Amino acid sequence: MPDYEICYLKDDGSLAGKFAANCSTEMQAKILAHAMRLDSTRGIEVWSGSQLVYRRPDEINDRRHVR
Repeated sequence: MPDYEICYLKDDGSLAGKFAANCSTEMQAKILAHAMRLDSTRGIEVWSGSQLVYRRPDEINDRRHVR
């Protein structure tokens, strides 16, 4: 089962929180990321190892935290 890291970003692009999840598919990880999103966050990133597999909104380009 792949491991995913789900990150939540504030308006300024800084990390608001993150958690690891065991999901059977990338789609499941994306759905979980949206379901667990904090109201105070703007962005969502889903990582599989060192690969970014999902980002919302798309225009978040400035990563302020390092993986």
